[in-house]
Amino acid sequence: MDSADRIAFCMRKAAEDAQVEVPSVDEVKEIIGLGLPEAIKKLMPLVGEDDREEVEKYYRYHFINNRERTSVFFDGALQALDELLERGFILAVATGKSRRGLNREFEKHSVGHYFVESRCADETRSKPDPLMLHEILQSTNCVREQAVIIGDTEYDMDMGRQAGIDRIGVTYGVHSKDRLEAFEPEVCLDAINELVPWLVNSSER
Repeated sequence: MDSADRIAFCMRKAAEDAQVEVPSVDEVKEIIGLGLPEAIKKLMPLVGEDDREEVEKYYRYHFINNRERTSVFFDGALQALDELLERGFILAVATGKSRRGLNREFEKHSVGHYFVESRCADETRSKPDPLMLHEILQSTNCVREQAVIIGDTEYDMDMGRQAGIDRIGVTYGVHSKDRLEAFEPEVCLDAINELVPWLVNSSER
């Protein structure tokens, strides 16, 4: 889902409410993908712990309650999930969201059935630590040679590289192609409709 504008809006509102320096939209987009405490610490390194906790509290409030910004599916995302499921791919989620937040999105958009497993930043280590990928592989009885991580941030690519898992960077999300390619992905794709053909061709080799 394309949630970058929503995240930036909510983080800036949270900083304003906590009366700390409000980051720019571009600065917020730099930390998308990390767990919330890790993201705020990286975004606001000079802010004290108590104030960071205030920012986190206000961010959660705004993300749940705001009606000014919404997250929307990238064009072709649901079709890609349908096709991957039909072709027998095992799908899982590794996210910087909280468990509560991910479950809320699963329920709101009726997409939880696509995924056999998921790991969230508040129940394991945050990206780019590879622990959540190791846990997903163990839970699904997959070996790393059978897996590929798809992500739009350098934190996804770094996590995959540390886990020894092949990586697909997608440039229609947050970070630039140059930043993704620094972590040596198998490929960088510019559109979702390129994803399924690449995965199918790769699995048939």
